Amino acid sequence: MDSPSIKIFSFYYKPGRIITRDPIYFPIFSGKNGSFKNCAITGDDTGENISAKNKYYSELTGIYWVWKNTLQNITGACHYRRYFTSQPEPFLYQFKRLSYFLIGLHKKRHGLIYTNNTQLFVPRIINQTEIEFLFQKYDVILPQTRKLNCSVETHFARYHDIGDLKLIESIIYKKYPDYIEALHEVLKDKRLYANNMFILKDEHFQEFMTWWFDVLFEFERSVDISRYSGYQQRIFGFIAERLLNVWFRKKKLRCVELQVIYFKKFKSQY
Repeated sequence: MDSPSIKIFSFYYKPGRIITRDPIYFPIFSGKNGSFKNCAITGDDTGENISAKNKYYSELTGIYWVWKNTLQNITGACHYRRYFTSQPEPFLYQFKRLSYFLIGLHKKRHGLIYTNNTQLFVPRIINQTEIEFLFQKYDVILPQTRKLNCSVETHFARYHDIGDLKLIESIIYKKYPDYIEALHEVLKDKRLYANNMFILKDEHFQEFMTWWFDVLFEFERSVDISRYSGYQQRIFGFIAERLLNVWFRKKKLRCVELQVIYFKKFKSQY
C-alpha cells in the first residue's frame, strides 16, 4: 500500500477536548447547525449536509457530511471518547477484566477498555502505520461485537418500538430483497457491532453510505418523527447500528475486530 490518504473522523456533539493530535484524526462537530460559532471544531453544517437533523440522526449527520464533502482512500468513524486500538490490552486491565465475570459485566464490557488514563491510552489509539498494516490483509476494521443476553431483535424491543424494526424489514424487503436473509440472521444473533464505528476502504465506504442512507431516508419518509422524544429522538442512530450489521453480514468482507478505548471522563477545553 503506497501511503494512502487515511482520515479518521472523530464525532463530537458539543465543544470538547481534542483527545489526539495524530494528523490522520479530524474532529467533526455533529449537529453544529450554525451554532457555537467560536468553536474551532469543524462543523457538519457546510456543503451538502443534514446537520439540522442531528437530534434524530446523532453522529450520522457527521458521517453524512464526511461522505458528501471529503474524499480519501480510507475513511474511519469514531467518537470523541471512543477510539480503536490494535495494541494488546495492558496486563493490569486484562486482570481487571477478569473481575467483570464476578460482577456480571463481562458481556456488557466485551471489547471495551473503560479508562480515564489518557496518558497511557492516547498513544494506544490506532495510528496510520497500524491501519496500513491491517489493510494489507483486511477490507474493514470494526469494533469487537457487543455480547447480548438475548437476540438483537429482542434487545431492540426492550428499548425501542419494535414497529420501527418491522418497518425497516418492509423497506429492505421492498428495496433490497437480497438483504432480507442477512437482516433475519442479524436479528436472530446475540452479537452486535455498536456505536456506528468503522474504518473502510473507499470503494466499500461509498457503497455502504449509499445503501445506509437510502434505507434511513426511506425510513424517515415513512414515519412521523414528531412522535419521538427524549432518548428515542436518536432513533435513526439506533436503526443505523442494526443496518450496519446487516450490510456487513451481507457483504462478507474481510473484517478484523478491534477493541475500543472508551475514555469515560475528561475535562472540556472550552
